[in-house]
Amino acid sequence: MAMKIRLARGGSKKRPFYRVVAADSRMPRDGRYVEKLGTYNPLLAKDSEDRVQLNMERVQYWLNEGAQPTDRVARFLEADGTLPKTERNNPNKAKLGKKAQERVEEKAAAKAEAEEAAKAAAEAPAEE
Repeated sequence: MAMKIRLARGGSKKRPFYRVVAADSRMPRDGRYVEKLGTYNPLLAKDSEDRVQLNMERVQYWLNEGAQPTDRVARFLEADGTLPKTERNNPNKAKLGKKAQERVEEKAAAKAEAEEAAKAAAEAPAEE
């Protein structure tokens, strides 16, 4: 059985609250889980102690059993010092979308045309 340590969403609409759970990877996100390991409340301030609460003994047990944490849970464990920090590299994150790229190209073309027009206007009186 492939175990994951992941978030299960609770809370009402636009008021998220998550349980950190150990679950079979084939189960739905908010479905059946084996054990609740803690909570995560993203609405609290980042420096609040109650934002992320984990039972570290049980988390360590599941990690030793081979459970794989999801990206968000891995960040919690890295902040706690349980897991070593990993270098993340997402070069696509800084790239613009298609529409934004088109707007940039249009702006550059318009600027080039304006410069050419200004250059032509500056040269025309000098020739006479």
